[in-house]
Amino acid sequence: MGKQGITLGIALLVGFLCGCDPLTVHKVTTTVFDGVPSMPPADQYCKEYHQQASAAERETEEKRNQPNQSGAGTIHPPYRDKHCSDCHDKNTDSGFVVARRDLCLHCHKGFMKWKNFHGPAAVGDCLACHLPHDSKFPKLLKYSRGEICNVCHMERRLAFGLHSTVRSRKIACADCHNPHGGNGRFFLE
Repeated sequence: MGKQGITLGIALLVGFLCGCDPLTVHKVTTTVFDGVPSMPPADQYCKEYHQQASAAERETEEKRNQPNQSGAGTIHPPYRDKHCSDCHDKNTDSGFVVARRDLCLHCHKGFMKWKNFHGPAAVGDCLACHLPHDSKFPKLLKYSRGEICNVCHMERRLAFGLHSTVRSRKIACADCHNPHGGNGRFFLE
């Protein structure tokens, strides 16, 4: 193995051990070693990076969105219709047309009309429960209606007996509670 091969091997090891991106690894290895190959031009590097990131994201989305038995999956209409610029803007630091916490309400206007709000809805963290592009579950949920609330709410319920009975009958929390907010106590419908 030549000097460049050894240098490249060490650079890859450094990157793996510190979890650094390739640019940082290159800066570190060029500081420590001579003869490190130069980085590709920025536009080529960025293009390759975004192609790899897009491929990885597509693979993750495909795995996450395998059709369920009922076939009740959902696709966000702007994503389905390839209207990416409805949400995304490459010219902003965030990559979105508005701040992330305001993104969903940018189109879903008049949605937050209650006196009390569920924590994630109150701070605009719609992605705590929903996926932005598509899902194997209805309403772009990350998990099924019967599982989604239990991801965060693991505490013993106030009306434990009632909730145990309801759960045993496969009734979802959202059948009684509005998951986004409400005017009454506990967002009861």
